[in-house]
Amino acid sequence: MTLVNSMSSGVGRGARIVVGLVMLGVGLALGGGWLALSIVGLVPLAAGAFGFCLIAPLILQPLRAAGSAGA
Repeated sequence: MTLVNSMSSGVGRGARIVVGLVMLGVGLALGGGWLALSIVGLVPLAAGAFGFCLIAPLILQPLRAAGSAGA
């Protein structure tokens, strides 16, 4: 199974959503310069929610795995 397929599975998508939410929460809780972490946390959150893998083009794979169900 390729990286893109595993990250597009339910577990991979859920993990990215959880990581994004944790980054948002920590950034908002700590405030100040940590707010940048909240902004960066939007990336894995959106990637998990919409089912795409941003590193896939770097390994010559499609942005979205074939057969993955989009949001």
